[in-house]
Amino acid sequence: MTFSLRLARLLRLRSRSVLEALQTRPFSAHVRPSTQQGAMDELLARVVAPVPSYETRDKVPPPPEADSGDFMMFYRRLEREHRGRLLERLSGGFGVDHRRVAELCGRLADTQSRDPATVLQAEDRLRYALTPRYRQLLNGVSRADGGVKFLVDLRADLLELMASKNHEGHHIRDLNGTLKSMLSEWFSVGLLQLQRITWQSPCEILQKISQYEAVHPVKNWTDMKRRVGPYRRCYAFTHAAMPGEPLVVLHVALTEDISDNIQSIVREFANLDAKEDVNQINAAIFYSISSTQAGLQGVELGNYLIKRVVRELQAEFPHLTSFSSLSPIPGFSSWLQGLLLGLSRREARGGGADLLSEQEWREVEEATGLAPGAPAVEELRRLLAAGEWLRSERLALLLEPVLMRLCAWYLYGEKRRGYALNPVANFHLQNGATLWRLNWRADSSPRGVAGSCGIMVNYRYFLEETARNSALYLQDRSIAASETVMGLVAQFQKNSKL
Repeated sequence: MTFSLRLARLLRLRSRSVLEALQTRPFSAHVRPSTQQGAMDELLARVVAPVPSYETRDKVPPPPEADSGDFMMFYRRLEREHRGRLLERLSGGFGVDHRRVAELCGRLADTQSRDPATVLQAEDRLRYALTPRYRQLLNGVSRADGGVKFLVDLRADLLELMASKNHEGHHIRDLNGTLKSMLSEWFSVGLLQLQRITWQSPCEILQKISQYEAVHPVKNWTDMKRRVGPYRRCYAFTHAAMPGEPLVVLHVALTEDISDNIQSIVREFANLDAKEDVNQINAAIFYSISSTQAGLQGVELGNYLIKRVVRELQAEFPHLTSFSSLSPIPGFSSWLQGLLLGLSRREARGGGADLLSEQEWREVEEATGLAPGAPAVEELRRLLAAGEWLRSERLALLLEPVLMRLCAWYLYGEKRRGYALNPVANFHLQNGATLWRLNWRADSSPRGVAGSCGIMVNYRYFLEETARNSALYLQDRSIAASETVMGLVAQFQKNSKL
């Protein structure tokens, strides 16, 4: 045995002994930082293989499967804080060789006057050099048993680390971008399976769907049975690499008309064993869509799920032509509170309160019993924050036109980088839906009142228009909206000055 082989074997045995020790004694506060960092560095040096040269890239065997398993076990044993440190060391020390990239960029520039074959080879060399060293480790992990799920969870940790801003440099963002790109390939729509969830589906799947429901929480098993029973449909995308794991879940209500109230859907105590009457099914209402894997954030799944479900429903009910969401409006209440706070400060400096008309402000003062000259803006802000206005029919009647036009503007006029500020609106508008109708008192639950003053919105899917609407929105930032919604927007523009 040569010296180099004996040295490699010795390093492998030493690394395994460190790993076994860590498995029996996870990192904790009393472990010295130098020991932690040394163990991380030693593991990474062993499992992240050097990048083969361009000439030998197709002749080098893949890294041993044991390396991927060792990395996964090591990572799972770490506490959250130390996982972040490991990811920083992986991204910072095993990424792209920037000197090599700069050198190849110069060579590519020098070849521009030469023949196309030379230019293409220079481009290919540069492309190869831009591949981070850790990508080979990630590929190896993806082939291990449970490896894809491990990488999805690892990216969730990455996103959490980035959100906390508790990391150094830009390398973490590069690692996140690389992993997102890989996951987007692995979870492309052609590799996903559409599964209809019924009461006969495995208990494990039903339980996970119940736990993952993020829009309208499932109360109990009877509630879950209702959501997969008559006049209801539940669909999920699954992936062969993550068996038993629903990736994104869509709940559908089959109704006579386009629903304007969520309680009629999630709290309907119909006969759970009733037989569906096709003549009573004229509309399909998408009332909840939930992504179950935080690590797949930014990987397009939900829009494809809606399109696939539409095809499934059309095959089951050929006469069905009305497709619409009944969606919450998260963020509206907090946006409105910010507006009122700004108006309150302006009023304190002697400015006007232009959000409501003078007549509406007077009616608010009368309905709340404020003394003349009292700060009506601050009182309205307090009432909305506490939900107290709902206890007064007079106040609710007074605030309906005000809140409806404000909500219409929030969905239509408030933008981020030219697109709808509201994330749910942005999702459906990207899919080509039309901002069709706002529904007053559509969600009377505490969550609905706190999030959007009880208002919900229908995004209508006119199938013959979705492709054009999507293109106009993505390219020109143009929002397709009904005349009813545009009427509310016009009322806002007339009565409010922001």
